[in-house]
Amino acid sequence: MKIECFFSEGCGSKKQLMQHTEQALREERIDAEVLSRQVSQEEAKQMGIGGSPTVWVDGRDLEEEAPPGGIA
Repeated sequence: MKIECFFSEGCGSKKQLMQHTEQALREERIDAEVLSRQVSQEEAKQMGIGGSPTVWVDGRDLEEEAPPGGIA
């Protein structure tokens, strides 16, 4: 499993999301590659990212309903 976490510069949720993700994986005994990446507004638009933070699991957005408007 591959988990990708995308953030805008200065996103206040990054640390908490990464801690909760690692804790959940540990508790559920799930082996996953976890990546964190800061993206610009332009990159977010190109990738279809709708907010910060955004989490993809195996290439799929966990919040598929989020509009792909990019991040601030």
